[in-house]
Amino acid sequence: MSIYVGNLAYSATEGDITEVFSEYGAVSRVTVPTDRETGRPRGFAFVEMEKEADEDAAIEALDGAEWMGRELRVNKARPKEKRGSGGSRGSFGGSRDGGSREFSRW
Repeated sequence: MSIYVGNLAYSATEGDITEVFSEYGAVSRVTVPTDRETGRPRGFAFVEMEKEADEDAAIEALDGAEWMGRELRVNKARPKEKRGSGGSRGSFGGSRDGGSREFSRW
């Protein structure tokens, strides 16, 4: 399982996050997603720990805690949702009325 850590300071690094979470057990991995265009951190991270009991302890202790001037949001990460292959507005081959038109424009 994985832990979602939200409302992070944009200056928080993987090393900083690892250091905080390692107080509750062994950290397997920390991922800090970045914006595709700017390369800057997006203000959240995912933490994986070796033991689920350690994850639970970290969540209990850190959710709502202030760190680096921000109040953290820490909880179990939800599984990544699959994105559909179509139906989004502006995609080729679809239209707003649900019909199928090639290169529809609105």
